[in-house]
Amino acid sequence: MKHCNPLGKLARTTLVVLAAGSTLNLAQAKELTFVSQGGAWQDAQTAAILDPITKTQGIAIHQDSAPDAWPMIKTQGTTGQVVWDVVDTPPLNCVRGGNQGLIEKLDFSKIPNAAAIPAGYKTPYSIAYEFYSSVLAYNKDTEGDHPPTSWADFWDVKKFPGKRALRNHPLGTLEAALLADGVKPENLYPLDVDRAFRKLAEIKPYITTWWTSGGQSAQLLYDGEVDMLMMWNGRVSAAIKAGADAGFTYNQGILQSTHLCMLKNSPHLPTAYEFINSAISADLQANLPLHIDYGPGNPAAFATGKVPEEIAKTLPSYPENAAKQALMSYEWWASTEGEKAERRWLEFMQQ
Repeated sequence: MKHCNPLGKLARTTLVVLAAGSTLNLAQAKELTFVSQGGAWQDAQTAAILDPITKTQGIAIHQDSAPDAWPMIKTQGTTGQVVWDVVDTPPLNCVRGGNQGLIEKLDFSKIPNAAAIPAGYKTPYSIAYEFYSSVLAYNKDTEGDHPPTSWADFWDVKKFPGKRALRNHPLGTLEAALLADGVKPENLYPLDVDRAFRKLAEIKPYITTWWTSGGQSAQLLYDGEVDMLMMWNGRVSAAIKAGADAGFTYNQGILQSTHLCMLKNSPHLPTAYEFINSAISADLQANLPLHIDYGPGNPAAFATGKVPEEIAKTLPSYPENAAKQALMSYEWWASTEGEKAERRWLEFMQQ
């Protein structure tokens, strides 16, 4: 995942505070268990979204963290021992879970704030919570005079010589290969997997590092070990703030997201619906960029006036930036063809 490594599992409960200042007995309060990915990201959303929901909605939120939520989603669902309610996770987990009867199909009539969110940002089982992008980043010291601006540039080793790195994962990487081969963003899906792997075979000899974590990609850029690479936008921004002489472009970025979804047989389903509706509200979504460099899942957040324009323009889901990118289809990746592409990736990396 793109997020910072968690500092171990979280065991946090936000107390419900009444307007008069007294503490409400948690046993009498609405409550749920919310699961996210830990680290700086979970700290940011606690301040931006969870604490305000507790204060205004009176919901006691018990937090847990799971950088990879899928094993626990599957275990809880298949054993019938469901203890989680709402999960912030890549939508691939939500859709696959929904297809397998592990994730609740959403009744959007119970989530009125979902009306402001574009159809492409929702699945039958989940709704966008925040956005990030897989972007083309580069070392200004070596590429600054004539920086790459497209995946075709990344693949052009004659015009743009230098060391390169890609993520060791098919999601986003297959899309970049097809964009490099001339496929228009609106025509990406269903992915032409054969074509994507043929294009990847062209660049494979020139990839010096196939990175496996966001921290590794940031270190590659910061240390100048590569001249250009695919990275998550938040990692590039953090590296630049730390002093890296680097840049990136949203042009042909792969717009990705985490979604909120609910486990089937959630023990607190009505409260979970109430929580999700509040968490995706424009007002609370606008708080997110004030705490971390990720884009709000609800585009209406940009119209609240809470996000300064200089910050808004740097975010992946800012309308002008989103328009330059390809929106990842997690429903395709959750399909049989998507699962085959993931298995084929493992074979490709072993060749």
